[in-house]
Amino acid sequence: MDYTLEQLSADIRQALKADPGLAGKEAVCKLVSKVLMDDEFIARHLTPDQCKPRKVLYEDPELGFCVCGHVYEKPAHGSPHDHGSSWAIYGLAVGDTEMTDWRIVKKGSGESPTLVEAEKSYVMRRGDAHLYDVGAVHSPKRDGLTKLVRIEGANLDRVKRSNIKAAEPSLAQA
Repeated sequence: MDYTLEQLSADIRQALKADPGLAGKEAVCKLVSKVLMDDEFIARHLTPDQCKPRKVLYEDPELGFCVCGHVYEKPAHGSPHDHGSSWAIYGLAVGDTEMTDWRIVKKGSGESPTLVEAEKSYVMRRGDAHLYDVGAVHSPKRDGLTKLVRIEGANLDRVKRSNIKAAEPSLAQA
């Protein structure tokens, strides 16, 4: 297939310019699903020497979105988090990732964290792309080699993340 990084970036730009809202992001999910099945793209851009664990492969100078490559060679179990004022699309190219979506049970303020409870878990496999819109709390669990393409609405190196913690069962019921 040989879908290039330049083509992917241009197609994402076109989709987000046509609709910067939910429909545009869903169109980007479809583009990501396409590239996840491209063995040449994966071999070229998702290598451990480049993306251990994350590398910005492209950052759009106009819209600010980023195409990132991630390679996890060992288990990685993430904590519940969001992407602050940004959104992200996770796409699996190699391996499986168990994702958990969390719901907010108590909004934090100041130094107090936002408390969340697990809502649902599901496994992402090769070709799966999922949008985590602004404020969506989630956590990944990877138990083996995993390679993914992640599209960030803004470079997350420059985005302040929310302070989020899993609620104790007794706190969630209060």
